[in-house]
Amino acid sequence: MKLLNSFALCTVGAVLLCGCATAPPENPDNICAIFQENRDWYDAAVDTQEKWGVPIHVPIAMMYQESSFKHDAAPPMEYFLGFIPTGRASDAYGYAQAKTMTWDDYVRETGNSWSSRSDFDDAMDFMGWFIYKTHKINGVSKWNAKQQYLNYHEGWGGYKRGSYRAKSWLVKVANKVDQRSKRYAGQLKGCKEDLDSSWLWRTFFG
Repeated sequence: MKLLNSFALCTVGAVLLCGCATAPPENPDNICAIFQENRDWYDAAVDTQEKWGVPIHVPIAMMYQESSFKHDAAPPMEYFLGFIPTGRASDAYGYAQAKTMTWDDYVRETGNSWSSRSDFDDAMDFMGWFIYKTHKINGVSKWNAKQQYLNYHEGWGGYKRGSYRAKSWLVKVANKVDQRSKRYAGQLKGCKEDLDSSWLWRTFFG
């Protein structure tokens, strides 16, 4: 009985921890607050930076725009006659709002077969891969959040064709992503030393 009770407590604890881990950060406008609340997210961001050569503030700004850091984010449901559900506008899902086809390409190229779009670490790695590929395919700097976001939204082919030029609303959104990215970069300079020391501590003693 004691063993069963212990198992039940562990299970409940795990559920509670998962609930905390998947909740959006309380202050998404400050990258330092985001990482101080979710220290594991900083670990994932550093891993992405080291693996793909992507500056931390760019994918974080793009992720904010895509999902507001909601692990199960999806496009809104569409309705016929205002009340009959007909499905979602696209199959984008998760932190990165990655479409199934693009996610499958990522899995095939990286071998990350156990990845999940609702897992922050995997979503960050996906975004790092996409930003890296955008640089290779269309020559866009990994630090250029505006152009990176336009690639992310339109796809590499669409961006190359200039499809975004007919979408003034999208260019405005990309400008917002760029501004947020620069703001995050400035904030990160003020807390990076503290985050790095915590990261090193967890790496060796966690």
